[in-house]
Amino acid sequence: MQKLLDTRTGNDKIKKTQDNTPGVRLAGLSLMPDDIICPWSNAAKCRELCLKHAGRGKFQHVINSRQKKTDFWHNDELGFLAQLRRELINFEKTCRRAGLQPAVRLNVLSDIQWENYGIPQAFPTIIFYDYTKHARRLAPGSTPDNYKLIFSYSGAPKYAGQVARAVKTDAPISVVFKHIPTDPSYRFLNRPIIDGDQSDLANVNAGRVIVGLTYKNAGADAETVAASDFVVDPDLIARAA
Repeated sequence: MQKLLDTRTGNDKIKKTQDNTPGVRLAGLSLMPDDIICPWSNAAKCRELCLKHAGRGKFQHVINSRQKKTDFWHNDELGFLAQLRRELINFEKTCRRAGLQPAVRLNVLSDIQWENYGIPQAFPTIIFYDYTKHARRLAPGSTPDNYKLIFSYSGAPKYAGQVARAVKTDAPISVVFKHIPTDPSYRFLNRPIIDGDQSDLANVNAGRVIVGLTYKNAGADAETVAASDFVVDPDLIARAA
């Protein structure tokens, strides 16, 4: 089976986080999102705008690789987990020899609850981080201390309950904007907005803020983006009083 983890920062956001975080080495796992491994994507109305189409996701060999790994997960979950653990052990050893802190994003394009499979618990010296649409995962104690989460916002009506639950927590909330507001008086969900396009490791530790992300053209036409509940137009939100 092909290697699961990308340790060469092939994903643009992981590379940017790597470049902006000295002393840390990052790895990521990119699967092909579907109803099973990204169960809230339909309710959140983000499937058509998913970043699976962005960057290297436009290339067929990358699409095939992600789908092959996803099929592996669906068809042989135990085998997948065993290989993932082996790769994490090797990655951790490589980082230790280089004097670097290992950090891993296992849900680059998916939303698997890895804490339910004991993965972050088995590697307490690795920093794990992810974006998630499962609001209940944000409750204190739901994930181990080395697994940090950012909630992913959508304004879709069927997703409103998840947003309401997330807002009550201290977890950062990511919002995809047409462009990130630069005026500090802007707020969203009664939270200040920070530029989240620089480093995900900074984002996961940002606290009760909105992590503003600029929508990356993933192949969707302008009309689809404009009608989306997932991409927010900052010109239509109110400034703080």
